[in-house]
Amino acid sequence: MSLSRKITEKPPRGSARTALLEAAHKLVRRQGWTATSVDDLCTEAGVTKGAFFHHFASKDDLGVAAAQHWSDITGPLFAAAAYHQRRDPLQRLFGYLDFRASLVKGPPEAFTCFAGTTAQEVFATSEPIREACAASITDHAATLTGYFAAAIAQQRPRADVTAANLALYTQTVLQGGFVVAKATGDSAPLLDAIAHLKNYLNLLFEEKEQ
Repeated sequence: MSLSRKITEKPPRGSARTALLEAAHKLVRRQGWTATSVDDLCTEAGVTKGAFFHHFASKDDLGVAAAQHWSDITGPLFAAAAYHQRRDPLQRLFGYLDFRASLVKGPPEAFTCFAGTTAQEVFATSEPIREACAASITDHAATLTGYFAAAIAQQRPRADVTAANLALYTQTVLQGGFVVAKATGDSAPLLDAIAHLKNYLNLLFEEKEQ
């Protein structure tokens, strides 16, 4: 099942705001922020332009809300995943990466990140959207910090790292994998990047010889 199938539910009847946010997630991941017009969003959401401007002052206003909504709907997906039940912290992190790999199905728009996709286009043109996308990515990274801290406490790593920078590095690898998957039209580089990250963590936390 794709990430889109896992996180996208049909919005309640009359929920134009939710429908527009979901339309933004779908269209922007498929065709980009700039190529997605207000008319496109309204058509995809099945709402009028008047409804759009009732809920959002502008397209940028929707972009900020859509980045937050992305966190709101993906957060529970990851919170409910089985990897949290593993006792060993490093195994929990491997389980997280395996879970990410399990979501890589279908075309790139089905498994890539709305926040990462949008940030690449607007980082120099819309500070509010850039900040909202950054918050979405870094807040998700923070959910791994405790597991990395526990892994560091359990087995001193072979390099000078911190839990926070390892958590953010994990997201850097994933976001880069999303870009290369789109550039090549192939999910293999993303899956390879996840596998290489697991190899790196194995080496980083490998028990040192006495």
